[in-house]
Amino acid sequence: MQRVEIYTDGACSGNPGAGGWGALLRYRDIEKELSGGELETTNNRMEMTAVIRALQALKYSCNITLYTDSKYVMDGVNEWLPNWKKNNWKTSNKKSDVKNIDLWQELDALLPLHEIRWVWVKGHNGNVDNERVDELARNAIKNLSTSE
Repeated sequence: MQRVEIYTDGACSGNPGAGGWGALLRYRDIEKELSGGELETTNNRMEMTAVIRALQALKYSCNITLYTDSKYVMDGVNEWLPNWKKNNWKTSNKKSDVKNIDLWQELDALLPLHEIRWVWVKGHNGNVDNERVDELARNAIKNLSTSE
């Protein structure tokens, strides 16, 4: 199984507001950058979209080390997701729908395709690759405003 490193980040100008996401995929010495944005979104949605788009870009099942500065995504995958599924995509009170249910379901469908080790990195703390995907996300927001 191929070993791949992935760095992801999301950003928002206002929350909600214009948002961008960035991802860096690295396989051996090959790197691929991905980014995109939406005019009206939230930071959490952009963090999730970065992970989803990165996983979708892989052509084969991979052994992935995924670096993110989003506790929301990491905790969601590693802690909350099993109960949400058990509760039919309801929060712990079993009354409210899970926020961002569409993206959580999309991510949930991608997770079994790969072996993923999640690594949290502190954002804006000098990690070169995390800073790089942050820049991709912020540039995606700028590109939204210049394309109008």
